[in-house]
Amino acid sequence: MMDIDTLIQKIQDREISQEEAKEILKELPYEDLGYAKLDYHRKLRSGYPETVFCQGKPDKFLVQIYRHLYQQNGEVLGTRATKEQYALVKAELPQVQYDEISRILKIEKEDKKHIGCIAVCTGGTADIPIAEEAAQTAEFFGNRVERIYDVGVAGIHRLLGQREKIAHANCVVAAAGMEGALGTVVAGLVENPVIAVPTSVGYGASFQGLSALLTMLNSCANGISVVNIDNGYGAGYLASQINRLAERKV
Repeated sequence: MMDIDTLIQKIQDREISQEEAKEILKELPYEDLGYAKLDYHRKLRSGYPETVFCQGKPDKFLVQIYRHLYQQNGEVLGTRATKEQYALVKAELPQVQYDEISRILKIEKEDKKHIGCIAVCTGGTADIPIAEEAAQTAEFFGNRVERIYDVGVAGIHRLLGQREKIAHANCVVAAAGMEGALGTVVAGLVENPVIAVPTSVGYGASFQGLSALLTMLNSCANGISVVNIDNGYGAGYLASQINRLAERKV
């Protein structure tokens, strides 16, 4: 398999015939592995290739999915991976990288261009794993990320001291647990979109992030979108789309 851009170039360069190209296209827009249908046209439709949600996947399936996606796209992004899954994929694909904090398991192209700016903020250090999932997702999709951690409202002077950096970004990801007030405060300081990420950080009455989620959904500040509890990947993806549109306008 090869991506569409490579296929078109090979046809233009007459490296392959039209008949050979037709045979290749028969396997698109997805490849059916029986247990999974890999969406090779997703990048054409949305601008970003399919991501692997690693949690709960049988070992054999996970390794084969990584191999096929790598052969097709030249890179793979996976989320919620374990150390054991990293070891399994690395045995097949030695170039794979794993980050224990974000649990991102990826093979990434070198010398990738990063555009614009996304600010990723956290209320506290306990929110960093979810924030890193968002930040590394955005970086994988070709965005420049500014990390601004531990600026929660309990010491709001820390946040105000970073206001210029935050305001400079095309969009802001605000990850917070406990009462989840960070997103509201940030949205009151900047003119660009804010993506609030409730995290499952806090004591009993936080209900594993439900309290933060409800606070963010009921924010009195404007310009906030809210993703699900601990959904750093969703926040990073949405931030990438916003940043891409902002840079396209420029």
